[in-house]
Amino acid sequence: MDVWYRERREIRLHDRCVIEKMTDYIVRATAKNAQIRAFACTTREIVETARRAHNTSPVATAALGRLLTAGSMMGSMLKGEKDILTIQIKGSGPLKGITVTADSHANVKGYVIEPNVLIPANDKHKLDVGGAVGMGVMSVIKDMGLKEPYVGQTVLQTGEIGDDLTYYFATSEQIPSSVGLGVLMEKDNTVRQAGGFILQLMPFAEEEVIRQLEENLSGISSVTSLLDEGKSPEGILELLLGNLDLEILDKVPTQFACNCSKQRVEKAIISIGRKDLQEMIDEGQDIEVNCHFCAKHYRYTVEDLKEMLKKL
Repeated sequence: MDVWYRERREIRLHDRCVIEKMTDYIVRATAKNAQIRAFACTTREIVETARRAHNTSPVATAALGRLLTAGSMMGSMLKGEKDILTIQIKGSGPLKGITVTADSHANVKGYVIEPNVLIPANDKHKLDVGGAVGMGVMSVIKDMGLKEPYVGQTVLQTGEIGDDLTYYFATSEQIPSSVGLGVLMEKDNTVRQAGGFILQLMPFAEEEVIRQLEENLSGISSVTSLLDEGKSPEGILELLLGNLDLEILDKVPTQFACNCSKQRVEKAIISIGRKDLQEMIDEGQDIEVNCHFCAKHYRYTVEDLKEMLKKL
């Protein structure tokens, strides 16, 4: 593995609160003369960062972590420098919903509506993500700078997220795909492993290539078990596509990053209008605003509120 990815490093991005010392990355690849395009990643740092920020329960960590992992790879598929992807799940389960946002640089952030959900394990004695999510709808929103964003919406198939995204790609984008996502927890409820892959067949894929890919997929255990065995994203793709002329294109760093700031939050407060601002000032108490995505707290004094009112 390239030293640039192996070493723990500090990332600084303009106007972003970014978690330091990230080691997560995405591998992008093709196989069989571009009949297959592939993505694989390790996201343990991202998911652990989200767990700490939101104090999520194990099943909430697993659900949010899977969607963050998918979001990072889908964000890296975006073409435009300023393109933004949002994935929203609204389910009938106790988690109620999950939102993840990513950009084309694979910066990703997200939150779950009910982070403290505790439910029994499923019949395989694993975290019951499907039970926590329940049935509902998944929406994928791509803001590519056009008048209206692209919105694709599908009904959840299992609530396990990987299956639901596989269905989304096939029905909404007409791209036959296989999505594998996983989060493995330690006994102290920190994140041990997290990662995933997305494989997609191009329209000109040959029947023999499809057959071989299906055979390869049938022999793969869970993503987290492979990561826990020491497999890198490159190693996972080698297992999946090694006999299909795998060609690694590049490696892209991915990280949990939120672009909230005191100035941005101030603009949001100002947008509520003169009447509501005046009411807060009249109450004579400082206010605190929390970011949904990174849980950072922003405090504003009554004097700050008076300054905002002047700007109106």
